[in-house]
Amino acid sequence: MTTAEILKCAVKAKANIACANTDIKNLALKKASQFLIRDTDKILKANKLDTQNARGTVSDVMLDRLTLTSERIKAMADAVLDVIKLPDPVGNVLENIKRQSGLDITKVSVPIGVIAIIFESRPNVTSDAAALSLKSGNVCVLRGGKEAINSNIAIAQSFRDALKETGLDENAVSLVTDTTRNSSLELMTAVGSVDLLIPRGGAGLIRACVENAKVPCIETGTGICHIYVDGKADIKKALDIVENAKTSRPSVCNAAEVCLVDKSIANEFLPKLYDRLVTEKLKDNKIPVELRLDKFASKIISGNIASSSDFDTEFLDYILAIKVVDGIKEAVAHISEHSTGHSEAIITEDEKNADIFTSLIDSSAVYVNASTRFTDGGEFGLGCEIGISTQKIHARGPMGLKEMTSYKYIVRGNGQIR
Repeated sequence: MTTAEILKCAVKAKANIACANTDIKNLALKKASQFLIRDTDKILKANKLDTQNARGTVSDVMLDRLTLTSERIKAMADAVLDVIKLPDPVGNVLENIKRQSGLDITKVSVPIGVIAIIFESRPNVTSDAAALSLKSGNVCVLRGGKEAINSNIAIAQSFRDALKETGLDENAVSLVTDTTRNSSLELMTAVGSVDLLIPRGGAGLIRACVENAKVPCIETGTGICHIYVDGKADIKKALDIVENAKTSRPSVCNAAEVCLVDKSIANEFLPKLYDRLVTEKLKDNKIPVELRLDKFASKIISGNIASSSDFDTEFLDYILAIKVVDGIKEAVAHISEHSTGHSEAIITEDEKNADIFTSLIDSSAVYVNASTRFTDGGEFGLGCEIGISTQKIHARGPMGLKEMTSYKYIVRGNGQIR
């Protein structure tokens, strides 16, 4: 089907899925989880084709992001089951107001409608988005990148089979198979068909959506995440956290890209950080981190001299920009200037400095003595996530079920006129 035809079917499916009760939605999710396991071989075959086509054209870390395994498919299926356990966000009474006029006004949560999600090379997004959309009574129109098209088709079909078997409209989950720029632009400008657009990917995709969208759009994903190692930091904690935040999965948006180090601790901390991220990685035949250093850090450890753009880059790779700062005020000022509003962390044993940091840093998630890698719907107890909003509208941070609802007022009267 063309993108226009998919949108037409999606609009028709809105009422069917919005009116589905919790038991029916949960049954469809249970079947979707079962069908993902059932279709594992088919999904892996499709994914193999995608990875073969992508090899040599994307970095190793991006290839890892694209690659599925039996274990990763099971994790996707388990995430769907986790969504079943969560409360239904639809139909909840958010507020009740009784007026002197006799009117009874009830504010009730409702689905948003048709949600279009444009994303890049992570096929698990197809499963996460479909599960959350289904549980929240929304229709999702998914448009993934060309690198994962075969994987996305196979995963989406598992959900469509589950919807059909449950008696729901299979068009509640649709995948746009046209991976040209035209299909993205169609979704961005589908006024009257798309109720909300969620781009999930790199800076280029986010910018394109924000600049071209004529439908409501939530900006997500781009993560220039900072870790500030305070002068009162526990060195071991700091080393463990920076290593985890940078190297556990560098291709994701909650990975750390910048490490700020207080000058009072720099001479002690930086050589140990170099050993952890470079020397020990080489010794263990693992990928070392390329360090891009400001002039002060470069006097203490070896690495490449950082350019000014390095502190405004989401590397999504084994690269870390390091800057030595003179106290928490300079750290906060640097983050305020360069952050994308995603996730920032302070490593400190000083409660006063922790309070200053959490009060002044204006990002969707602010950590004290923990890795930025926890900014994730599953880790926040939301099941999975539709994306991580870096805006300040109704959704901020990991977007789970509640963030996929709006509300309406139901007003009951007995003949009142104004």
